[in-house]
Amino acid sequence: MFISLPLSKGFPGEYMIDETDRKIIHVLQKDGRASLRKISEEVGVALGTVSNRVNRMEGSGIITGYSVRLDPEKVGWSLNVVIGLRIEKGRLIEIQEKISRDYRVCGVYDVTGDYDSMVIARAKDREDLDDLIKNVMSVDGIERSLTQLVLNTVKETITVAPE
Repeated sequence: MFISLPLSKGFPGEYMIDETDRKIIHVLQKDGRASLRKISEEVGVALGTVSNRVNRMEGSGIITGYSVRLDPEKVGWSLNVVIGLRIEKGRLIEIQEKISRDYRVCGVYDVTGDYDSMVIARAKDREDLDDLIKNVMSVDGIERSLTQLVLNTVKETITVAPE
């Protein structure tokens, strides 16, 4: 299966992801610091091929960056919460932008269903969670909220592999 994406940043045409690209992406998702040589060895293609493909995927916006993954609990974020928000009509984006500025907020999403927006956030402890909820609820234009504390995380990732 191919994924056709328009290229940008100096790459004319479209970039088609193939099996080699998928393998390169898989290696990078396991280890974003993997050298091009290591990727070349694991995928079984020439070093130049890996370099060209990574550059093209970066230039096309398929690969958007590299980051460090932390264990939230080991760095003091022991509580994970999901907050559903009902927001006053016409103020969705304004309110979402205000909420997203809180350093404890990991994600803000437009959603369908009973709520207009879902917020994923981390808190250090019960007092920090109380402060977070009060800060979110103090934003003018929020009509209703539902806060749910995550008891157990079965799977959590921000990476998805292309098919």
